[in-house]
Amino acid sequence: MRILRAADHKRMPWKNGGGETTEIAVFPDNSGLGDFDWRVSMARVDGDGPFSSFSGIDRTLAILEGAGIILDVEGNELKRLTLESEPHGFPADVTTSARLIDGTVIDFNIMSRRGVVTHDVRCLWEKVSLPAGVTRLVLCSKGSFELAMDSRMVALARQDAALLDPADAVMLTPAPDSEYYLVEFRPA
Repeated sequence: MRILRAADHKRMPWKNGGGETTEIAVFPDNSGLGDFDWRVSMARVDGDGPFSSFSGIDRTLAILEGAGIILDVEGNELKRLTLESEPHGFPADVTTSARLIDGTVIDFNIMSRRGVVTHDVRCLWEKVSLPAGVTRLVLCSKGSFELAMDSRMVALARQDAALLDPADAVMLTPAPDSEYYLVEFRPA
């Protein structure tokens, strides 16, 4: 298990130069924007515009802060994403743009290389026991929660994350009015 504190997340320009992204984790470690197997990040979106294109990548997007966006993915109907929406998956290599609903948002981005890795993303509010099995990332999106593994207990605050190895079995206990995202990565 690796704890990834919000203050230590890597900030970098968007691939298309249109804004700034905060990289939470990437695999393999130190991969660039063109050679990762999977990547988890947050982005502050201050205006309408195009998404960066990532060849051969599947992407899931969720809203962490703000009113939300209207997502326009080529070949699909417009999709309204808000704080209440389920995470939404789409190919990252088709023309995609977003229009803000009402001001700036912070979004949560999960990307995986098609044919190599798949990912699943869920937003949770309740206590969960996770058995060993797959690589997981847990992001505290609101409030705080405790993560217990063996005799170790770790507290995570807003935008902190934990990267769990396949051998890690953990218990996640959120504080009242808290939520977190669970991302699971599996070989394709």
